[in-house]
Amino acid sequence: MAMKIILLQIMQWFLLVCGLFCVLRLITGKTTPDKLAGLNVLSGIVLAFLVLHGVELGRTFYLDVALVYDIFGFLGYLAIANLLKNKINNEED
Repeated sequence: MAMKIILLQIMQWFLLVCGLFCVLRLITGKTTPDKLAGLNVLSGIVLAFLVLHGVELGRTFYLDVALVYDIFGFLGYLAIANLLKNKINNEED
C-alpha cells in the first residue's frame, strides 16, 4: 500500500515538472501554433494530474472533474482552431 502511494506521488511530481516546462513553452512560444501546442499539452498534464490525485485519495469526484475538464478543454480547442481558421481565411481575402 505504501509503495502505491509513493509511486503516485512520484508521478504527480513528474507531471508538475512537465507542466512547468509546458508553461515555459506557452510563455516563450513565438507563434500562435507554438502557444496552442503548449496549452494543449498542459491541458493533458492537468487531466492526468487530476486522475492520479483522485486515485491516490480514492475519490471519484476528481475523476468526474477530470472528465468535465477534458470535455470543456476539447470544446475550447475547437473554438480556438475555428478562430485561427477564420483569421487565416480573412487574411487571404
